[in-house]
Amino acid sequence: MLKLFSADDHIVEPPGVWRDRVPSRYAETAPHVIEEDGREYWVYEDVRVATMGLNAVVGKSREQYNPDPIRFADMRPGCFDPMERARDMFDDGIYASVLFPTLPRFAGTLFPTFKDLELADACVRAYNDFVLEEWCPGGPPGMFVPTIICQLWDPDLAAAEIRRCAGMGARALSFPENPVPVGLPSYWTEHWNPVWQACQDHDIVLCLHIGTSGQTPHPSPEAPEILTFSLLQVGSIMSSVNLMMSPVCRLYPGLKFVFSEGGIGWLPNALERADRMWLRHQVYSGLDAILPSEIFRRNMYLCMIEEPVCLKYRDDIGIDRIMWECDYPHTDTTWPVSVQTTEAVLKAAGVTQEESDLICHGNAERVFGWKMADPAALDAGV
Repeated sequence: MLKLFSADDHIVEPPGVWRDRVPSRYAETAPHVIEEDGREYWVYEDVRVATMGLNAVVGKSREQYNPDPIRFADMRPGCFDPMERARDMFDDGIYASVLFPTLPRFAGTLFPTFKDLELADACVRAYNDFVLEEWCPGGPPGMFVPTIICQLWDPDLAAAEIRRCAGMGARALSFPENPVPVGLPSYWTEHWNPVWQACQDHDIVLCLHIGTSGQTPHPSPEAPEILTFSLLQVGSIMSSVNLMMSPVCRLYPGLKFVFSEGGIGWLPNALERADRMWLRHQVYSGLDAILPSEIFRRNMYLCMIEEPVCLKYRDDIGIDRIMWECDYPHTDTTWPVSVQTTEAVLKAAGVTQEESDLICHGNAERVFGWKMADPAALDAGV
C-alpha cells in the first residue's frame, strides 16, 4: 500500500486563532467570528467576510460543491480540528501534510492590507504560534509539517519571524508566487534578501501556492470561474521561470522552492524555452552562464495530484523533482480515496516502485527534512 506525504493541504482556522493570542487591545480589530442572520462571518478592522464554501468541500459529493458561505458546523471537523484532520489523513494513507492558511490567504497576503501594521504583525505572530503550538502538536509526531507565514511588508521583520519560528521547529514558509500584483517589490530586487538569507540559514522550504499573487488568468470576462480554475497553473509557470532567471537562487544557492498545485506537465516546455531565450539573449543582456534549467534542477520542486499523461515525461521533469499532494479540504482533493486514485495514476504512467516511493513521499521527506508519522500512532489512540 502507498505511503503518502501531501505537499499541499489547508487549515480552515478555528474562530479563536487570533482573538485568543493577540494583545487585548486588538481584541475587536483582530480577526474573529460573528454570527448574523444564521451565517458566520470573519470580521477584522472594518471588514466583514463570509466563509467560502469551496474552501471546505471535503466529504461532500461534487453535486454539493457550492461557493456560498457556510458555517463551521456545516464543515467536516477535519477542516479546522487537528486531531480530526490527523484521523482523516491516516484513514486515507497520508502520513505527513504541509499546510497553508485560509483566512490570511495562502501566503499571508491579507495582513499587508491592514491599516494598522502593528495589528498585522501581531496577527502574523499569532497565526504562527497557533500552527506551532496548537495545530501541529494536535496530531501525532510527523503528521503536520510546521508551515508559517511572515510580515511581507517588512523583510527585516519577516526574517526575524522566520528565525524565531525556526527555533520553534518551523520547516516551511508559505510565500507569494509573485509579490508584484499585491503591491510589493519584485524578486529581482534586493528587497527580499533578508528573507532569502533567513530561509537559507535555517533550511526553511519556501512553498509557493498558485493564486498567492492575487493575479488570476481570466481571458474572457463572460466566462464562468471554472475557466480561471483551469488556468491557474499559469501562475506556477510564470513564478518558476521568473525565479529561475532572477538573481535569487544565484545569490542564495541553498534555497528550496516548492510550487504547490501548479502541476508538472508544463515543465519540460518551460525549461526548453527559458534556456533557449537565455542563450539567444545572453551576451547583450549581460547574463551569467547558469541556465534557468540548472537553477530548476538545483533549487525547485513541483507538486501533482492526478496527471497520468504528464507523469510519462517524468524523466524530462526529473523524478527527484516531483511531489504528491492531496489538497484537503479543497475541490481538487483526492480524499478519501487518495491511495486508490494515486495508484491508478501511477499505473497508467508505468511508474516503477522506486519512482513511486520518491513521488509519493521520498522527495518530500528529503526536501523538508521530515520524518512522516508512524501509522501505529493510530492504534495508540490518535
